[in-house]
Amino acid sequence: MAEILVVGAGPVGLTMAIALARQGLTCRIIDRLDTPSPYCRAIGVTPRTLEVWDDLGIVRPMIDGGIWLRGLRMVVNRQVAQEVTGGLPDLPYGLNLGLPQNVTERILTAHLATLGIRIERGTTLTSLAQDKDAVQVTLERNGQSETARFAYVVGCDGAHSSVRKALGIGFPGEAYPVEFMLGDVRLTTDLPRGVALRAVGFGEEGMTGFLVAIPLPEAQRYRLSMFAPDDLAPPPAGDGVAHGIQSERPAPGLERLQAEVDAVLPGLVLSDLRWSSIYRISMRLAERYQSGRVFIAGDAAHIHPPTGGQGMNTGIQDAYNLAWKLALVMGGAAPPELLDSYEAERRPVGEDVLARTIAETEAFRTGARGGESKLQGAQLAISYRDSAWVRDEASTAMADGPQAGDRAPDANGLAQAEVGYPLRLFDLLRGAGHVLLLRLDDAGDAETAVSLAATLAARHGDLLRCYALAPAGQVLDEMPGLPLLADAAGEFQRRYGGSGRAGWLVRPDGYLGYRTGDWRDSGLPAWLERVLPAAAGRRSPPP
Repeated sequence: MAEILVVGAGPVGLTMAIALARQGLTCRIIDRLDTPSPYCRAIGVTPRTLEVWDDLGIVRPMIDGGIWLRGLRMVVNRQVAQEVTGGLPDLPYGLNLGLPQNVTERILTAHLATLGIRIERGTTLTSLAQDKDAVQVTLERNGQSETARFAYVVGCDGAHSSVRKALGIGFPGEAYPVEFMLGDVRLTTDLPRGVALRAVGFGEEGMTGFLVAIPLPEAQRYRLSMFAPDDLAPPPAGDGVAHGIQSERPAPGLERLQAEVDAVLPGLVLSDLRWSSIYRISMRLAERYQSGRVFIAGDAAHIHPPTGGQGMNTGIQDAYNLAWKLALVMGGAAPPELLDSYEAERRPVGEDVLARTIAETEAFRTGARGGESKLQGAQLAISYRDSAWVRDEASTAMADGPQAGDRAPDANGLAQAEVGYPLRLFDLLRGAGHVLLLRLDDAGDAETAVSLAATLAARHGDLLRCYALAPAGQVLDEMPGLPLLADAAGEFQRRYGGSGRAGWLVRPDGYLGYRTGDWRDSGLPAWLERVLPAAAGRRSPPP
């Protein structure tokens, strides 16, 4: 019997199912659509999402199928106002990737199939009830009804989420006051490959029009967005949640799109219309992300303007945050209270994204300069420092490094005896368990570090992997039972800071769960007992 039901097979639900399977859990994933959507709805993939996919082993086909978004040309009243190029140097992925959502879903679906899980399409959730032990749902497909029980249910089923509605979770907010239209077209332009266009016109009463052109991987193809003319059909009645760039309303043709483009920036020639739409967006945040054994993620929990391409990426990271916690709790390795940290950590992120995208959209409409930093846009500045499930015991001497709750940075140039190529920290962190990094101050630390690692391994088994790190310039002997790495390039020191016998515990989602300035005399063992208490019969994640 499947242990978890994932409702919704978009990028968020697919990432959830993959992350659960990676943790050794069995799940079913359903979607109400008989076939995947062919449209390039979400496009921008942030560097943080690329890091998540890197950890899952699927970043290469994503990069190969996408286009690096290298810059932005900003035009005001038909005059070039600014050219912005470049990304975040010295990071694993320093640029956003342009990847149509249908391609993203195809790659995720193929990878999920290699894990033995296939999407049950044309299947809807019609009812949900839970007790202290399980969740009972009714599923319908082709007029046939099925009743099934699951340990947990995760709703990744979009703005109109049936899971959220079944839980009675409020979704307060409002629709954006302006309607939009878009088109997937071939565009004759002098824009360099990978450079987006943002053009606005201003008159005495404010903005008179705007155009955003996002490059797609195919040569000279762009996804255009602009205001919808007033004479087009009004939005249909519904459940009050107007959201999503795909709608059932009559779509504008190529001539109408060309006319609106000409009004903002003449000289651009559109052709080969592949898809167009009239749509409205909403700004809403769910009152809760969890009710008992049921969770919501992605657009089911938060919707906001598409400015900066934050929506899909935020949802993917919702899924990544929750999956490892479900695995530890279901495997008996962590207390059920760990699941409370999902909402505590991710809802503030959703709230922040909502506020920032609204502010950036308003800045765009008024011609003001936006205030979002590159790190925020890349989703690399997200932190869980206030979470009850992270702890920082480091002294002020480590103020220059990431704190507990922050993203664990990558570090290149690590060396290991008899390995003829440099290693990167992310390669060592890849996997389903926690990773403990112990920095040694001198050769005398080796025996103590080996003893600590052996004690922790006996207590927590495969749920925890340990590595020792020698400072740059020091050559230490190999240690039995504790892999030793040398910070040969000094990059680990530069990224993580501090000195002496510092220690870092990296969670399965790539965030620091614990930090200490001296692992010999710290609360590390007690902290691990809280997060990973030894439990008979616990299930360890696969390697």
